[in-house]
Amino acid sequence: MNKNLIKAKGLLCANDYTCVIQNEDRVYTSRERGVKPLLAWVNEDVDFAGFSAADKVVGKAAAFLYVLLGVEAVYAKIISAPAVQILEKYDIQVFYDEKVEAIRNRTNTGFCPMETTVWEIENPKEALEAIRQKVSELSNPVIL
Repeated sequence: MNKNLIKAKGLLCANDYTCVIQNEDRVYTSRERGVKPLLAWVNEDVDFAGFSAADKVVGKAAAFLYVLLGVEAVYAKIISAPAVQILEKYDIQVFYDEKVEAIRNRTNTGFCPMETTVWEIENPKEALEAIRQKVSELSNPVIL
């Protein structure tokens, strides 16, 4: 584990953050749940090359977003097996406390909708479009 990842993990564990991304000079933190902060940083075109990330929960969708953000290492308290595969495929160091088959939804009645959305996708750009579409659908549900 590199020193930036150790610092990011320390901040994550000592505070009420959901994710921390840091390098030598800068620290980005969020308390938002899910992929929201990562998607916002991707949409803002923030370049995190050389940064390390610590996150409470990393599913396959978050892994794709970390790939697009360009981080070099990720620590997760909980990570899905597909997320590990994506991070390793793109040469991002990965550390975690617990690996699960898939991330569960918040009510524990099935898989996380983001995990399900990208389950069959292997390309980060395709994943980004699918994630954006799903976020839009969840933000604007159709009422019948």
